[in-house]
Amino acid sequence: MTTYIMLLNWTDQGVKSVRESPKRLDAARKQIAEMGGAFKEFYLTMGEYDMVAVCEAPDDAVAARFALQIGMAGNVRSCTLKAFPEAAYREIISSLG
Repeated sequence: MTTYIMLLNWTDQGVKSVRESPKRLDAARKQIAEMGGAFKEFYLTMGEYDMVAVCEAPDDAVAARFALQIGMAGNVRSCTLKAFPEAAYREIISSLG
């Protein structure tokens, strides 16, 4: 499985109904699980982003579909980063010659 880091910000709609946010997170967990993925970690953060999620998905298409689906609900905007684990990082760097 591939790891993705999702940087999330509430929209105006999302922050107005922030008390419902835990229910939305539970629904998102179910949604990605139905696609064959999973939330590995989730954080409420302070700074440029409101939340950070570490997710796994079978491939980039599933990750993209998940990001689009949560965005379509109108409560968050996301920036999704594909993450390479340390072993892959070392392999990529060593392949540079």
